[in-house]
Amino acid sequence: QISLTDPDARSMRLGESRGTQVGYNVQISVDAKHKLIIDHEVTNECNDKRQLSSMAIRAKEVLELETLEVLADGGYYRSQEIRDCVQEGIVPYLPRPNSSNNKAAGRYGKKDFRYDAENDCYWCPAGESLQYSRGQTTRHGRKVRFYVSRSCRECGVRDKCTRNERGRRIERWVDEELLEEMARRMRSEPDKVKRRKSIVEHPFGTIKHSMDQGYFLTRRLCNVRAEMSLTMIAYNMKRVIGLLGTKELVAALVG
Repeated sequence: QISLTDPDARSMRLGESRGTQVGYNVQISVDAKHKLIIDHEVTNECNDKRQLSSMAIRAKEVLELETLEVLADGGYYRSQEIRDCVQEGIVPYLPRPNSSNNKAAGRYGKKDFRYDAENDCYWCPAGESLQYSRGQTTRHGRKVRFYVSRSCRECGVRDKCTRNERGRRIERWVDEELLEEMARRMRSEPDKVKRRKSIVEHPFGTIKHSMDQGYFLTRRLCNVRAEMSLTMIAYNMKRVIGLLGTKELVAALVG
C-alpha cells in the first residue's frame, strides 16, 4: 500500500459493512476499575492479530503484577499470541471467530468433533473416532498434527461432514489445549468478556466524541505516536480529575 498523503498510513478496515479508512491502528490497555489508560501504542498494521501479547506483557510490567487477566475481542485471536500470554502468566479471554465456511455450507465444523485427550483422538458426530495419523507439519508458523477417520466411506452422514474422497481430516495445533482451556474459562464466566466493551470502548468514545479527537492532525508514524501520547495524557488527567478532583491531582503531582 502507498498513501500519497502519508507514506506510513495504511488502509484499515472499520468493521463489518463499514468499509475502510486510511489511517493508523491505535492500541490501548485500560484498567477495569477506573477506566484509566495503562499503556498505548500506534502501529500501521492493518489488523490486531499480532498485538495481544505485546500489549498484555507491557501492561503487566507497568502494573508490576505477577499475573493479569486480559479481555479482548475476536480480532485479536491468534493462537501463538495466546500461548505467549499464558507463558508470561497472563490469563487471556478472547472469543474464537469462526473462520470456516462449513456451517454456512451445512457441514460439520471442527467444534462438532470432541477431542479425547486420554486416547489422543477426536470423536465425530456419528460416533466414530479420528486417530492421530502420525503426521505433523508446520502451517503459518504453527506445528499441527493430523487426525483422520477410517470409517468415512461407509458413513451415513458423510455429505454433512466432508467432500474429501479420503475422508474427514482434523488439524490440531500441538498447544491446542491452551485454546480449549480458554474456551472452558469463557463458558464458565460468560459475563467477563461482555465487560470488555464497557472497559476499553469507554476511553475511545470519550477521546473521539467528548474530546473531538477521532482523527490525527499530524503525518508519519513518529509524529502520530507523539500526538497520540499527548491525547492519552490529556484523557488520563481528565479522568483522574473526575475521580479525585483537581486539588488531589495537583497534590499528587507536586508530591
